[in-house]
Amino acid sequence: MESAVITSHDVLKAFKQTRAQTEFLCETLETEDFVVQPIVDVSPIKWHLGHTTWFFENFILVPGLKDYKPFHPKFNYIFNSYYVAAGERWTRANRGQLTRPTVKEIFRYREYVEEYMVSFMEKSQVSPELLKVIELGINHEQQHQELFLYDIKRILGDNPLNPVYRISEKAENVGSDKKWLKVEEGQYLIGHDGGGFHFDNEKGRHQVFLHAFEIESGLVTNSEYMEFMDAGGYESFQYWLHEAWDWVGNEGIKHPRYWAKEEGEWWHYTLGGYEKVNPDDPLSHVSYYEADAFARWKKCRLPTEQEWEVACEKFSPEICNTSNFVESNFFKPVQSKDYGFLGNLWEWTSSPYVAYPYFEIAEGALGEYNGKFMVNQMVLRGGSFGTPQNHIRPTYRNFFHPHLRWLFSGIRLAKHTK
Repeated sequence: MESAVITSHDVLKAFKQTRAQTEFLCETLETEDFVVQPIVDVSPIKWHLGHTTWFFENFILVPGLKDYKPFHPKFNYIFNSYYVAAGERWTRANRGQLTRPTVKEIFRYREYVEEYMVSFMEKSQVSPELLKVIELGINHEQQHQELFLYDIKRILGDNPLNPVYRISEKAENVGSDKKWLKVEEGQYLIGHDGGGFHFDNEKGRHQVFLHAFEIESGLVTNSEYMEFMDAGGYESFQYWLHEAWDWVGNEGIKHPRYWAKEEGEWWHYTLGGYEKVNPDDPLSHVSYYEADAFARWKKCRLPTEQEWEVACEKFSPEICNTSNFVESNFFKPVQSKDYGFLGNLWEWTSSPYVAYPYFEIAEGALGEYNGKFMVNQMVLRGGSFGTPQNHIRPTYRNFFHPHLRWLFSGIRLAKHTK
């Protein structure tokens, strides 16, 4: 969670832009949409608004601004997520039980904290240390903007009315012939080099040895995955890890999340409403288990996170004008002209989420940000159509449990070079 030299002006500008983007994402919602929690993994939208505001109040205003009075004495209890050092917390599974505070009150909470934050940065000599915490808070809110989109899609996507979240801008689905990109055997450097903002789990730059491998130039498409399903992929145990096969059977999994077959054709719920599945679009909403099984069926594999990062740096290290991030306003994955390593969909890797060499846990509650989750989760890379463009980089390490699929996830295949 370190940065290069930053100024209060730069941070204030980023703070205002980020907070405005959160409210933009809320514009199409009705009050009822803010309060639902269908499963434990999904938080009510109003909780995201309160939690991201609480982060600034708890970690910047309370310690940094003399005589600051918190908006509400109980909000620390309600909106603390998992920071044990920050005090007691309301149970995550019960966030949807709270009809109060109301949505209106939470928006007033946002306004209250924002006014103090802007005044603090404009009138005070904010220390470099506290500026870094504010920058972390901005990136934290960007993470929750994407979670916001996962959650509102899960909330609306199970509604039989198939409500539209937002009409997407028309995307030109250019399509492209995929090919195998070759990476030679050798020693490579991965991890963040220390310049600019990065999370602690990206640090530090270190060497890895990779055998020669090949990685596909594009994401797996819906039509490719349909072939897997038509070939009995969900009924054939030999493609599945033991735990994954149990998951398929216990949960009755037969197709990607949000898909349904009607009169012989596949349809799916999107943030733009209920649509016929476009065979050429990149496949989304599959778990690690499904990604791994598909790769085995194709006689391929998933790349390791080290291979993915090296390939990204080699073939597509920069964000280009065809990259699909939340600013594109497509709100769904689309084919692009480049190799698409950055944006569109988070790509499952075969790597467990563990610490890099040189990983250090920060002092205090912020030391709980990433390190304590380094167990039983798999790494994803690259960002998605729900990720802010200035939030992503080739070294960014996302992580989720292998059975989850409400996130914007996809597949890129790899294989050993023979």
